[in-house]
Amino acid sequence: MPDGRRQEPGGWNRILIYVDNLDGHIERLKRQDVRFRNEVEAAPGGKQIQLEDPDGNPIELHEAAQSSPP
Repeated sequence: MPDGRRQEPGGWNRILIYVDNLDGHIERLKRQDVRFRNEVEAAPGGKQIQLEDPDGNPIELHEAAQSSPP
């Protein structure tokens, strides 16, 4: 991870939640002091960010790329 942590027993499996308006969710969660594991990553398939639930389990929020009209 960007903060230097290495994989620990239990792996890096995570729950993936598909969302619309990822940036809006991030803003709201930051106001609630949620711990993020990385910055937003963007690729052709969309953008994602990982955060931790209160027990430290990873959750990924993913916003699919917008397809352009034909």
